[in-house]
Amino acid sequence: MIPAVMPTYARADLSFTSGSGSWLTEARGARYLDLAAGIAVNVLGHAHPALIGALTAQAGKVWHLSNLYQIPEQQALAERLVELTFADTCFFTNSGTEACELAVKMARKYWYEKGAARDRIIAFEGSFHGRSSAGIAAAGAEKLVKGFGPLLPGFTHLPFGDLEAVAAEITADDIAAVIVEPIQGEGGIRPMADADLKALRELCDAAGVLLILDEVQCGVGRTGRLFAHEWAGIVPDIMMVAKGIGGGFPLGAVLASETAASGMVAGTHGSTYGGNPLACAVGLAVLDIVAAPEFLAEVNRKAGLLRQRLEGLVASYPDIFEEVRGTGLMLGLKCKVPSPDVVKAGYGAEVLTVPAADDVVRLLPALNIEDSDIAEAAARLDAAAASMTAKG
Repeated sequence: MIPAVMPTYARADLSFTSGSGSWLTEARGARYLDLAAGIAVNVLGHAHPALIGALTAQAGKVWHLSNLYQIPEQQALAERLVELTFADTCFFTNSGTEACELAVKMARKYWYEKGAARDRIIAFEGSFHGRSSAGIAAAGAEKLVKGFGPLLPGFTHLPFGDLEAVAAEITADDIAAVIVEPIQGEGGIRPMADADLKALRELCDAAGVLLILDEVQCGVGRTGRLFAHEWAGIVPDIMMVAKGIGGGFPLGAVLASETAASGMVAGTHGSTYGGNPLACAVGLAVLDIVAAPEFLAEVNRKAGLLRQRLEGLVASYPDIFEEVRGTGLMLGLKCKVPSPDVVKAGYGAEVLTVPAADDVVRLLPALNIEDSDIAEAAARLDAAAASMTAKG
């Protein structure tokens, strides 16, 4: 008999009832160190007082209005994002998947309004852009698309980081855009080199093609800059944002230049819940903290501490771990054993991590993780690795 909750996830036998900072308490009483953060969502950990305050204050005013009317909290968050980024305008969604849908529509509508038959988008192997029809078509991986055809057409998949392949394809007269994650998350914590991001921007400029960045997982302070592309000194035309922007409350956004968004006029897109007052109030509270230069400096310092500990772990268990990947607090342990086995061993050591492709274990802790918790993380990961070694 099918369970009441549709079985689309292979869930661990863990039920968390409360959390504080980087810690979660399981129903049976054990405390787990959370290095998953809801898969890069809880950027300020669990039960952060500023987010609780923002949410409860707004809950006492108004929850939902619909986008038929002006929403002051939405306007304030849009203005803040425009102030902090390359963007001239924002559309708010509830998730990264919804942001992908709009990013694809926006790029194609831009060319339609220019009278050009450009609708093909270059994407990259190993990518993940959500599980909607556009998202799985953009990623193209068999595990995502099998059984869900016919797929949304108009995507060409090239090897990640292969700029020669991009250069050969991008001059075709039907190319509308390139979509890329500055750091592939689900794909195994694979960063695109800063020099390659710069070169990709230059290729797009030379061909007059839009550049879409998917910063759903790597954005909002995760890499030690507010958005990962800032390390490369470039700007996109369209950017997808979600996960960390809501600090755990469902919130996403598409940020765009005025030019890229020029086709998105009244009636071309919509969302019932996107940009609701609750989500936007929380998003403002998140940015008040995460966008501060001193906070981002601390992310970089803590990232150095965690990486040092992880390098030690790799050295201590060469039969289990191969290398450390990533930037900031978006790190991965490349494993010589199946990564789900390492994640499972972590459950035994009461530490939470996230599996990814290429047998990588993702570590995506709260950006405000305490130094003492980083030390404890290393100890618990060591215990997990030791338990695997003991089992042979």
